[in-house]
Amino acid sequence: MKFKLATLLCGAALATTGVHAQDVKMADTLTLVSWGGAYQKSQIAAYSEPYQAMHPDLKIVWDESSAEAVAKLRAMNEAGNITWDLVDVVAADAIRLCDEGLAMEFDADELLLPATDGTPASEDFGDLLVSDCFIPQIVYSTTFGYRTDMVGDTPPTNICDVFDLEKYPGKRSLEKRPINNMEWALLCDGVAKADVYDVLETEEGQARALAKLDTIKDEVVWWSAGADTPQLLADGEVVMGSTYNGRLFSVIEEQKQPVAMLWDAQVFDLDGWIIPAGLPAEHQARVEDFVKFATDTQRLADQAKYISYGPARNSSAPLVGKHADLGIDMAPHMPTDPANATNTFLYNYTWWADYRDDLDAKFQAWLAQ
Repeated sequence: MKFKLATLLCGAALATTGVHAQDVKMADTLTLVSWGGAYQKSQIAAYSEPYQAMHPDLKIVWDESSAEAVAKLRAMNEAGNITWDLVDVVAADAIRLCDEGLAMEFDADELLLPATDGTPASEDFGDLLVSDCFIPQIVYSTTFGYRTDMVGDTPPTNICDVFDLEKYPGKRSLEKRPINNMEWALLCDGVAKADVYDVLETEEGQARALAKLDTIKDEVVWWSAGADTPQLLADGEVVMGSTYNGRLFSVIEEQKQPVAMLWDAQVFDLDGWIIPAGLPAEHQARVEDFVKFATDTQRLADQAKYISYGPARNSSAPLVGKHADLGIDMAPHMPTDPANATNTFLYNYTWWADYRDDLDAKFQAWLAQ
């Protein structure tokens, strides 16, 4: 599924993507925006450090503002002062930014390298190119971890165990936003997976999801940062909690905490780059050169040495090897591994791009009740 969300501004940006590094002097600074933590460290190790070794005079600055990317790019655009060169965002935010003309459109086969076997980038990334402005890097999931020493002899295997306070008493941690929580609530209230977004589109469906969440609300610790649930699990303050699968990998394999994964109904999502529209030619040339390098087959596979997120290129998957420090095989820890992906839920990027503002307000009002 490829969604074309062109606007006049995006179309104007598309006309500028003919900039080529060999034709224009490249800027000697590069400002990259990401999420901080283990994920950003994996990007530094796999992408920016090898690139900087090839370009020792280049200064790379990292900014950890991806969570606020949409609002900040809107403000920069209004002020006529774009200070970021390349921004890491989730797919839904990329769609919003593209739709508003704040992200540059591109032709994937012109901007990105083909696979090592010559397969064009558009085919190698395939359906993960969900926007004409989005350069996918990883497939990750939001899923649950649980304390193995707090669930008795029958550990949870089903997403609806999260809502079963009798079988699994104790605190849960959930993200302080409607995304994922409302989908899980409807699934566990009997809605078929294929019907979730049709139901959630209605006032009645939204009320139904919040009513299901009401059944555990008093036992929920709400989190905002990806590191919160792993810490709550490590401290034994919650029996189970949602977060990004890479964060759970860290607490399980690196910290050796008594935590295990509940992969059932894990929600697949995408993360990747957008190039802000309207960059000066020197900065655009540098960005295009960096992106071409950082999203090739080998580099995307290399990121998986440091964090358990699946590379977005089909050609990268067979190259995923062992963790750089732990020496363990990373493939079984990927959300896309067949053993982990028996029951997945695909996040609807475009639906949330349309409904996010309204449901955020409704969800926060519900939290305050």
